[in-house]
Amino acid sequence: MSALLRQIPANIPQDIRKIRIENSHLTELPRGSFENISALEYLWLNFNNITVMHIKSLEYLLALKELRLQGNKLSSVPWTAFQDTPALKILDLKHNRLDVLPEHALRYLPNLTYLDLSSNQLTVISRDVFYNWPVYQRSQRAEGQREAIANAVLALHDNPWICDCRLRGFVQFIKSVGPPIILMNSYLTCSSPKFRAGKFFHEVELNSCMKPLTSALDTNLTVPVGLNVTLTCFVQASPSPAVWWTYALKLLRAFNVSTEPIGEETIRSELLIPAARPVDAGNYTCTAANFLGNTSVAITLYVGTPWASTTAPGWAPIAPAELGAHVEVRIAKQTVYGITLEWFAAAAAAAEPGETWYTLLVGRYDAAQKDAIYIGPGVNTYSVTDLLPATKYEVCVAVRNQAPRKGQCVVFVTGSDVSQLEQREKLIHIVVIVCAMVLAVPAGMYACTAEARPGCLARCPGACPRRRRGGQAQAAGSKESTLDSLPAGSEDGLCRPEGGRGGRRPPAREEPGKSRPPHRNSADLY
Repeated sequence: MSALLRQIPANIPQDIRKIRIENSHLTELPRGSFENISALEYLWLNFNNITVMHIKSLEYLLALKELRLQGNKLSSVPWTAFQDTPALKILDLKHNRLDVLPEHALRYLPNLTYLDLSSNQLTVISRDVFYNWPVYQRSQRAEGQREAIANAVLALHDNPWICDCRLRGFVQFIKSVGPPIILMNSYLTCSSPKFRAGKFFHEVELNSCMKPLTSALDTNLTVPVGLNVTLTCFVQASPSPAVWWTYALKLLRAFNVSTEPIGEETIRSELLIPAARPVDAGNYTCTAANFLGNTSVAITLYVGTPWASTTAPGWAPIAPAELGAHVEVRIAKQTVYGITLEWFAAAAAAAEPGETWYTLLVGRYDAAQKDAIYIGPGVNTYSVTDLLPATKYEVCVAVRNQAPRKGQCVVFVTGSDVSQLEQREKLIHIVVIVCAMVLAVPAGMYACTAEARPGCLARCPGACPRRRRGGQAQAAGSKESTLDSLPAGSEDGLCRPEGGRGGRRPPAREEPGKSRPPHRNSADLY
């Protein structure tokens, strides 16, 4: 108990008759797990983590009478493995994950007196599983005879049974079963479909399975432009089918489709097309399918001319029932290539905000025809992108099929091309970096090497000043030593043309009343 075993020990004595390993770490029963213990009669492996059971894992266990595998993680069992255990009487598989019970499952358990399949994941099984069970077959042959047959206890409760036509035979078996087969809990309940959930097997009457049959009240519809239209088809099938709509071989989005049962075997499916446009015209196909097959029905939609109106081209007419609806629109965000709009529906539109559709009309200000975008209920913001820069646009928001009114349109101009701004900004950054590098060179050396003519370079060593004035003049010179403050290409300050003698040029006197030109920073270079 609670041992850290990961496999069946190999050194078990041959005369052992009972093995109990529980709450351990066993994950599988490999082939020949008990080949040296042929005298084994009781094998308890409850509450482990067994997920796999080899088809020959019970080989050589001819004397095995009891096998308990409760509380493991088995999703399937190799039922033919029980050919090696003909004496088995008790099989406990409750609290596992079994979801399938094949028709031959009980064929190799002829002497079973207790079978527990409760608390698994069984949903649909055939009555033939039990009709093929030798215990049941013996009970049928012994009816009216005095032959004594041992009872067999069967536990099938706490499984998520799906009570549709596929379970019809099994439900009939449960209703008719009697000794020697005894149900541990005869009140088996349905988990689905919803209208049968929680009902006992003896309360339901299940019909035979049926291939889907689709129909529509009207297969040809004509609607004016701008109106909402709902296409409806009805499906009769058992079990409940999957239903979907297609248009021009394209699967339509699920949020425009609603499907609900209106009877035990009848389903109604509706497709909503908001504010119908001419491009919405065509054939819409409603298809239903279950395991027996599939059928479909086609509905043809024609979109006619809109109501007579004096509104400008491109705008939908006003529905008489929505004259009080009004929308307030504002720009929440604007970029070079688009904007983000926000709107608020007031008056009649605010009465049912969860069912209000909006029409967004976008185009150039001078365009007669604008693009229409249809916005579903519950949405009050939309981003318009991929617009041309430096262009005047108009955007309007209207409720359902109304024409836009005053205050429901916004006129705006997109910005300049951002690429030019980015290039200009990069160029400024490059110029500033170059200037900073140039200013790091001493002003005197720069003047000697960069601004002198080639003929004067030989005389520069004697001509360049070797001393600067006192600390005050030196500090002032360092502050003003920028590229802009240097002489503009003249050699007068470096060499004297006459006599070859070098000397410094006397500083120029500032004229009274004449202001010094302002110092230029590096940004002015650009």
